[in-house]
Amino acid sequence: MAQAFKNVAIFGKPRVEGSRHSLTAALRQIAGIVEAAGLQVMFDASTLDLLDLSPYSGYALQTIGRQADVAVVLGGDGTMLGIARELSSFGVPLIGINHGRLGFITDIPVEQIPDVLPTMLAGQFESDRRAMLEAEVRRRGEVIYRARAVNDVVVSRGVSGGMVEFTVRVDGVTMYNQRADGVILATPTGSTAYALSASGPILHPALGGLVLVPIAPQTLSHRPITLPDDRVIEFELTDVRQASAHFDMQSFTQLAPGDVVRARRSADVVTLLHPIGYNYFATLRGKLQWNVMPSDAHTRA
Repeated sequence: MAQAFKNVAIFGKPRVEGSRHSLTAALRQIAGIVEAAGLQVMFDASTLDLLDLSPYSGYALQTIGRQADVAVVLGGDGTMLGIARELSSFGVPLIGINHGRLGFITDIPVEQIPDVLPTMLAGQFESDRRAMLEAEVRRRGEVIYRARAVNDVVVSRGVSGGMVEFTVRVDGVTMYNQRADGVILATPTGSTAYALSASGPILHPALGGLVLVPIAPQTLSHRPITLPDDRVIEFELTDVRQASAHFDMQSFTQLAPGDVVRARRSADVVTLLHPIGYNYFATLRGKLQWNVMPSDAHTRA
């Protein structure tokens, strides 16, 4: 269904110092397409602080959240995750253009900007709603930290090394006690991130599930498990070793013995917009090289 956009927010973040020139050129190209469509350009203020994008004006994130009808994010999946967490409570849909490495959720290649973006801004796109997690850390019954995550909530060992001991509870019922390098609670979106590297299953984004994946567990019988996404998951630290809780691997807090990390599905969702014809399985084939025959993979290696 066509959607009338008026105000278009634009975000970009250099991945490395040498990427500034190409990023700036791509951002100017995006802004030109937005203006050619008769729409208002709203550059993120922090993007303007990093890059030379005069004479455009910068807008605070809260202003963008209240006024923007859509946001175009140029960068890698990490950039997209950070913007998605900030804008999800405002309901601003996101268009992701890949200026990073893998690009599971920034799925539009930079070279396709002039072919794809004008059509999407005219209202021709596929809409994709992604679940989020909200989490809190409790210490002696008091909440000391709150965060949200699009990909995952991770409890992992600290810098001193050694395994973390923890108890996992689902809706208040103990599932198991474990010693491991850590544990991952991932959304379907996050099932292709850290959870996948820890041998977790891939969940289709349309599934109402969460995946719980132990990281290098001491007991090999502890396997990944998929849970309904209407459950409350708790991790309680039961050892004196250092540990930390990470949220999308972008924010974190240190944990102490007895701390409880409590996570649940957020009431907010992230809405991703894709070009017409987008297919999740095509993304998996391309990003995970499922379209490469074993003989070809051996040759490349």
